[in-house]
Amino acid sequence: MRSIAFASVLLLAVVASAAAAAPNPAPATGPYDPQIRPADFVRRIDNPYFPLKPGSIRRYAGVAENGKTRQTGVVVVTHRTKKILGVRCRVVRDTGYTAGKPEERTFDWYAQDRAGNVWYFGEDSRDNRNGHWVRSGGSWKAGSHGAKPGVLMLANPQPGQTYRQEYYAGHALDVARVLGPDGTIRLPFKTVRSALETSETSELEPGVVERKWYAPGLGEIKSADVKGSHEATHLVRVSGPR
Repeated sequence: MRSIAFASVLLLAVVASAAAAAPNPAPATGPYDPQIRPADFVRRIDNPYFPLKPGSIRRYAGVAENGKTRQTGVVVVTHRTKKILGVRCRVVRDTGYTAGKPEERTFDWYAQDRAGNVWYFGEDSRDNRNGHWVRSGGSWKAGSHGAKPGVLMLANPQPGQTYRQEYYAGHALDVARVLGPDGTIRLPFKTVRSALETSETSELEPGVVERKWYAPGLGEIKSADVKGSHEATHLVRVSGPR
């Protein structure tokens, strides 16, 4: 029995080591040209740190860049899909409110590959102007005007890994770095222990550094600018299928 147990532990160690050594699908350094093959993607997005089940709704609350103005957000995983570069992406609607008034709305496009990495294929971003949604300069789509998809969440995030989350020269150049598990995050409805922490930067905003925390089964639970801004938000409620 001892030899069997030892073999099982050894096998798990080998599997974990192999996963940790998996190639970075969206390297943040050097030439960036991710090879997207539709056959490499699956229908579901069930990465533990970034699950997107159609019909689920996440509500967030926080403050704007000045650290005072109240902000809220509603993220809805729709039942809609959009085909980009031959990949069927899930459409997620994210609406941001400032002082109770709708300010920004984006339709984000995500897909998960067979390895478990969640890819970000772009967004249709709109600003509310006099009660009308007007497309903003933040919109981009992989495959158009040189834009390329990035990875929002790695299949097996390991401390120190750095990866591109989006790539559209002059418009969208976010890069994330995995910091690892970080303490306890208390939410209004749940206490999360050892949440995954990342740091996000962009050469388009060199003075801003944002930290984000993710929890298995919930996705993003908290974010906070730690440099260049005082914007912060946290998850306050989850409803619908999970």
